[in-house]
Amino acid sequence: MTSSDLSDRERRVLEAVIRSYVESAEPAGSRTIAKTFPLGISAATIRNTMGDLEERGYLYHTHPSAGRIPTDRAYRVYVDGLMDPTRLTREQRATLDQELLRGHTAIESILERAADVLGVLAQELGVASSPPFDNAVLERLELITVSSERLLMVLVLKAAAARTIYVEVSNELPAEAVEAVARVLNERLAGLTLDDIRRTVKERLTDAGDGAGQNELINIFVEEADYLFTGSDGNDVVMGSAQMLADQPEFHSNEKMRELLELTERKDVLRSALRARNRTGLSVTIGTEHVNPKLTDFTIVTSTYRRGTLSGVIGVMGPTRMPYDKVVALVQYTSRLVDNLLGDH
Repeated sequence: MTSSDLSDRERRVLEAVIRSYVESAEPAGSRTIAKTFPLGISAATIRNTMGDLEERGYLYHTHPSAGRIPTDRAYRVYVDGLMDPTRLTREQRATLDQELLRGHTAIESILERAADVLGVLAQELGVASSPPFDNAVLERLELITVSSERLLMVLVLKAAAARTIYVEVSNELPAEAVEAVARVLNERLAGLTLDDIRRTVKERLTDAGDGAGQNELINIFVEEADYLFTGSDGNDVVMGSAQMLADQPEFHSNEKMRELLELTERKDVLRSALRARNRTGLSVTIGTEHVNPKLTDFTIVTSTYRRGTLSGVIGVMGPTRMPYDKVVALVQYTSRLVDNLLGDH
């Protein structure tokens, strides 16, 4: 059903009930609606209209004397036909701009900052999916010594921001050996996709080393190519702080909190949900619309970002009782920022 299936009065009452419940987390009664919203109709008329909406599956109540609570169907009608996305305040835009523009330009860092600040501003759980990098073309790589047993490899990918991966070594390598290996890797691997590199790296780096330090490092790149040049390292789901959700009334019970922690710690359910969002632009999946029953108490709002052949989604997850107008505006603005940041590199 869409909002066109409802009368003008039903649409106005339904919108008022949703706004009241989202703001207060309390079932909405007809008197509260009449006092709070200038609908121009009596509390009795509102009560009758709410009864009609309940019969049609848009509202429900927990016991006879309670107010009404919106159903997933009500939220869907609201998102698709009733709400007007809010305009972000100057402060909200400035916060997003400042947080995303600071720091490293590696795509992982951009997504982590975006999920963090988006979650704080939306008061939901910020989420993002890293793009699959199989078809990304390597422009160049850099090797930076971090400690005696660790190097930082920076992969600069064509049509994408940089990607960073730590390389573990058994002992400290001479700076000259690290620099020499970096030159060899760039000479023999630049211009190839990461998938091509993984498949052919052994042949391409045969007899590439010149000295013990170089040979050891070259062997690491050959033996660990599946990890170092991977299209997905298993950390392709980025999340902000779950504290934003933990503070909401829906998660005050121990059972609901356990369910939330399981979702955020295991990530497999969320990973599948984000990977399935192939639609370009905004996607809003509400409660029972999710394929996985573990997500039936949640709404996920995402928007795609894209740079060349690389794409993913950025957004938030929260209870179905969500300020959709505000969240949609924040998610769309953030995805455009991520788009622009990736386009600059």
